Amino acid sequence: MNEIIFASWRDRFWAWLIDVLLISILWSRIIVISKTDALGPVGVTLLEVLLFLYWTVLEGYRGQSLGKMIMNIVVMGPAGERLGFRDSAIESFGKAFLLPLDCIIGWTVFHSRSQRAFNKLSNTIVASSNDL
Repeated sequence: MNEIIFASWRDRFWAWLIDVLLISILWSRIIVISKTDALGPVGVTLLEVLLFLYWTVLEGYRGQSLGKMIMNIVVMGPAGERLGFRDSAIESFGKAFLLPLDCIIGWTVFHSRSQRAFNKLSNTIVASSNDL
């Protein structure tokens, strides 16, 4: 196996933004159909739940969301092993519900490995998929 190269914060941000934009399109259709206030507590919670399910399923299944596929990065175990759904759910929870806190802790404590706090809790890393 090749050396694992950690994904940059920049690549991770762009992957996250692509995912949020894609899910927001779906979310907007659900909001219109359900006649829910998009910026109200139900609307915001629905978006967070959709993102959580999206990341958990895709990253648990193949290690990549659509944003990660586009940015050529992958989430995996620390030795390059495939991610399971339990670890994917833990890792996704931080992104979907606690992102500011998750990133602040990651940037200050785990900066050298480009890990968020929930990457550490789930024992996962995000790496470049070009070299795998």
